[in-house]
Amino acid sequence: MSAEPEFVAARFLPEGERFLVEPLGGGLINRTWLVSPAASPRFVLQRLNTRVFAHPGRITVNLCRIQGRVKQGRSGLAEHWPDLVAPRAGGDAFIDAEGGYWRAQRYLEGSRVLEHIATERQALEVGRVLGTFHAALGEIDCTELEDTLPDFHIAPAYLARLDAVRTSAGAADPSVRQALDFVEARRDFVPVLERAKAAGRLALRIIHGDPKLANILFDRDGERALTLIDLDTVKPGLVHYDIGDCLRSCCNRSGESSDDPGAARFDLALCEAILRGYLAAAGDMLTAEDRDHLYDAIRLIPLELGIRFLADHLAGDVYFRVESRGQNLRRARVQFRLVECIEADETAIRRIVAAPSPSMETGEG
Repeated sequence: MSAEPEFVAARFLPEGERFLVEPLGGGLINRTWLVSPAASPRFVLQRLNTRVFAHPGRITVNLCRIQGRVKQGRSGLAEHWPDLVAPRAGGDAFIDAEGGYWRAQRYLEGSRVLEHIATERQALEVGRVLGTFHAALGEIDCTELEDTLPDFHIAPAYLARLDAVRTSAGAADPSVRQALDFVEARRDFVPVLERAKAAGRLALRIIHGDPKLANILFDRDGERALTLIDLDTVKPGLVHYDIGDCLRSCCNRSGESSDDPGAARFDLALCEAILRGYLAAAGDMLTAEDRDHLYDAIRLIPLELGIRFLADHLAGDVYFRVESRGQNLRRARVQFRLVECIEADETAIRRIVAAPSPSMETGEG
């Protein structure tokens, strides 16, 4: 049993300072709390899931290196960067008696997370801040960062895990059988990005790894995106993983947390606005080959996540937290419904990604 957050929070504050601790966010991997001290600035406290991040110290090394680059750059990200907060005893993290790994970062006052995108302006801002993030970190040599999750977003690896559990007892369920058939019909498509990477058509860059809407901070009015948070998954990868994941999260009109497949719908107008904002901020960073594979990324990432949910359901819900048995299966079916919507809109999406990059005026003001 790991330490209580109140015990750990005190280790990041001057001795004896009073404070309040309350849960923050609803992430499926790490546990997060907001710490509000009597005198010191508020900060976010996280207990990293070491079953997922086997080497959490590597995450901290990455954060320190990225933070240094951002502070030196001119991207505008530095002002709203979630700086690491050091424990009172020194170092970059606190490790409790049971080996639990705890990390604290500055809480960005006057910011908030959007429940959903309500306006075109917000969609443009989502794309702009992701493009700015990629452009700002684009000059970092990938060898400078640790790969904290070696198989993360490697779709064929997730398919292999599904194959390993597809004969479990749960596979006899008709809903599971239907989901497995859905994946099987797209098996040859799953390695599309990895084949392009291996052939040298797509290059590794520094990516966020999990740029869903819940990881994008807006100002208090919800008008301007400030930064990306939850940086545990920052690593070398394809920017396509980030672009596809961002669109998967933001363009599902039923919401990120919905597990109702019938309500899922991919919003093409939001997709277009996010891509306009992204392409304006990323500038010339994307090559012709990068653009050629954007539709594939947009289609692949929800398929990949659906495969992960389905495999976890068959394995007994060991990775993603669930409130009841069957929730991961329903989550998988939501992602597969998004894939169907994206496939139906292929012509329109390819037209959007082929359009000339707009000017940065889309993200300013």
